[in-house]
Amino acid sequence: MYLRDTIAAISTPIGEGGISIIRISGPDCLSIADRIFRRSRDGGLKSHRFYYGVIFDPDSAAILDEAMVVLMRGPNSFTREDVLELHCHGGYLVVRRILALVLRQGARLADPGEFTKRAFLNGRIDLVQAEAIMDIIHSKSEMSLNLAQHQREGLLSRQLFQLKEYLLSSLAFLEAFIDFPEEDIDVSAKEHIGQNIDSSLLMLDELLSGFSEGRIIREGVSVVIAGKPNVGKSSLLNALLQEKRAIVTAIPGTTRDLIEEQMTINGLPVKLLDTAGIRESDDHVEKEGVKLSLEKLSSADLVLFVVDASSSFSAEDQSILERLSGFSFMVVKNKSDIDGSYVLPFEPELPVLSLSTHTGHGLVDLQQAIFDFFIHLPDHDSREFVAISQVRHRDALTGCRNALANFKDNLDREVNLDLLAIDLRDALDSLGAVTGETTADDVLDRIFQQFCIGK
Repeated sequence: MYLRDTIAAISTPIGEGGISIIRISGPDCLSIADRIFRRSRDGGLKSHRFYYGVIFDPDSAAILDEAMVVLMRGPNSFTREDVLELHCHGGYLVVRRILALVLRQGARLADPGEFTKRAFLNGRIDLVQAEAIMDIIHSKSEMSLNLAQHQREGLLSRQLFQLKEYLLSSLAFLEAFIDFPEEDIDVSAKEHIGQNIDSSLLMLDELLSGFSEGRIIREGVSVVIAGKPNVGKSSLLNALLQEKRAIVTAIPGTTRDLIEEQMTINGLPVKLLDTAGIRESDDHVEKEGVKLSLEKLSSADLVLFVVDASSSFSAEDQSILERLSGFSFMVVKNKSDIDGSYVLPFEPELPVLSLSTHTGHGLVDLQQAIFDFFIHLPDHDSREFVAISQVRHRDALTGCRNALANFKDNLDREVNLDLLAIDLRDALDSLGAVTGETTADDVLDRIFQQFCIGK
């Protein structure tokens, strides 16, 4: 929890810019404004209106900057406290001077994420929405931004609230019979509880099934380009990025280090890694590059196994294929513009793509195949798209589901009603850990410490 003090921080990136914003939240906002801000016209500050004037040091009367100031009276503010924002010129020195002035007036420097934490503790948002704000800030693509916005707007929270209502209704029925032990739980009550639990399990299964895609949308994926030397791995990287990022020559073994670049495919964040050609070599530097390549295979979400369609499947290809055992890989037949008769001596599990990095033929199909490998949910940009995307949410909902599965089994075995109630309370505790109702303080601290100062 926190003291009812006043906090302040710079809420815009440090550096040169047109405008910087210093945010202040707490009971001393108005008194601070009265001491350091002078309007261009006489009068006080009304809530939610911008005023032009100057910020000055009351001790020396020196003017620090001209500014626009807005006071937002609680509870109609982000934190549900009084909030004051000072919009001054962007610049490292002037912003630091104004912040120091605010701190001298009695505010303290905010901890990372403390404004959002106060919004959570004051009931304006739940923990899911608070975490979504951080995801919005760190979004890498339109798809991850849409997912974060939907969570911030409360689409996921509303589903979790419906789950909570099912569980509370069932617990209320149980406790009514616990309070009157002389009465056995009747058939209609048992059916009502059973329907609530079945509906809850169905909702939980749907949410949990979307975790893989939700995590991928939020965090992105890692795709490694692998193959023997001189099959066009670096050319493929350049073609996908649409820029000359890697050196391409006819000399085998040109790439000796990892080249990592970010791109998006249909809104999906993708980290592309071009690796050294995998082969036996006496060159010490090339050997180190091959070693790095093999290490990256184990951490890749998908491997693009590039082969030369203008030649036959070689012993080097076979050696790489054996190293890919157990990994998800997609065969990419490059140089298909030279010879399209290349035949693989094995049956791949994933689609085989033929393309030419020289002409660009097949690149669109490859990008779509990569996207389809990871994403299966329809209408990702729709207003109703909801998915869990954090491991913390998945683990808590899994705990909720396990408790409900135990409850259903115990209900069928007609165990003691008090034990059944314990199962339901365990499920509610796990559900509350997602929204923040039952989240431990140390967990809350870890979550908000990931925020930047000023948010």
